[in-house]
Amino acid sequence: MTKQPIFSVKNINKSFKKEQQELLVLDNVNFELYEGEIVALLGKSGSGKSTLLRIIAGLAEPTNGTVTYRNQVVRAPVQGMAMVFQNFALLPWLTVLENVELGLEALGIPHNERRVRALKAIDIIGLDGFESAYPRELSGGMRQRVGFARALVVNPDVLLMDEPFSALDVLTAENLKSDLLDLWEAKQTGTRGILFVTHNIEEAVLLANRIIVFDSDPGSIRAELNVDLPYPRAEQDPTFRKLVDQIYSLITRQMYERKKLLHKEQSPRITDIGYRLPDADISELSGLLETLDESEHQGHISLPELAESLHLNVDDLFPLTEVLDVLGFAYISNGELILTEAGKLFANADILERKKIFASHLLRYVPLARHIRQVLEERLTTGQRASKDRFLNELEDSLSEKEAERVLRTVIDWGRYAELFAYSNNTRMLSLENPN
Repeated sequence: MTKQPIFSVKNINKSFKKEQQELLVLDNVNFELYEGEIVALLGKSGSGKSTLLRIIAGLAEPTNGTVTYRNQVVRAPVQGMAMVFQNFALLPWLTVLENVELGLEALGIPHNERRVRALKAIDIIGLDGFESAYPRELSGGMRQRVGFARALVVNPDVLLMDEPFSALDVLTAENLKSDLLDLWEAKQTGTRGILFVTHNIEEAVLLANRIIVFDSDPGSIRAELNVDLPYPRAEQDPTFRKLVDQIYSLITRQMYERKKLLHKEQSPRITDIGYRLPDADISELSGLLETLDESEHQGHISLPELAESLHLNVDDLFPLTEVLDVLGFAYISNGELILTEAGKLFANADILERKKIFASHLLRYVPLARHIRQVLEERLTTGQRASKDRFLNELEDSLSEKEAERVLRTVIDWGRYAELFAYSNNTRMLSLENPN
């Protein structure tokens, strides 16, 4: 007999319209959640994972495709699915008990039954004694426990979680994950399936029975991996580490694989000004290059080892490695970050020489930086000045307003460090007043 899924995601596409253009966020996403499994949606921030979760929950509509829950198409929030948000989403004027009762009240549950069920959920989640406390009196971990209690009190068939541990400190998050697994294994909540969004590879392997690895720009499924490890799982277990290494390699393979020898000169990787450059601070890039150049690493290090030694997760590590790759200072092959000759020169140079090297690579490999410099050089009659808005308008042809602002801010910071151009925040003007 064929196993029936709790819900199915079929051919989901999601686009956001901006003026006359459409930004494709999700592209042909298909998967199922079955009874008795925890599934992780793993990928970088901005890959559309949270958007997909909201579509599954009935909080957003897909552009194309359908979500089917228990053989019914989801067009709005349905009874049977509950969601835990990243930012706690508690009403500050209500007590813990009143916040937990909200979902039951929306379902029309009588007051006495609401109270009994809410108190039981609060007890199960470990907040007994805090029923009359307000959110401002609670720690971040306790507030998130209230979020869990509010979701579990309605006895959900499916629990959806949007990065529920990312706003917590490490120890609090570990404690809450352990408690959640205990509840799951003891079957105290009646929940038959869990789907959660994360950008933390170790977290996905720690909790999930199946991991769906998401690609980005647009969001799509790159791979699905089964995790056949018994609970509780130990992060230092060789099988656990092997799976973590496999996922790091999988995520980076298509993004960074190079068929060039280390000493060959890199060709420009991006060709248009609208490339979605990641945020990366110059000091962090410099520190990473210095780490790679240290004698014990000999110019290369595995991504899991790098993430662990620098205490970085996917969203912290990959922007840095992507920028180093774009600028020709390092590249990734077979799950290792490898220093190029230019990267070695930068790591061993003094401050002034580093600026020159960075400026040269910025002009060669980042079209937006080169475009800004050229525009300023050509504006002889206006004192070689141009408004920031002038470049924002160009970027908004291919990026959202928010992304255009972020990308331009990043390139301006890099250009100022490299002394390619100057920028005044007061006048919002770029110029060649200071650069050589």
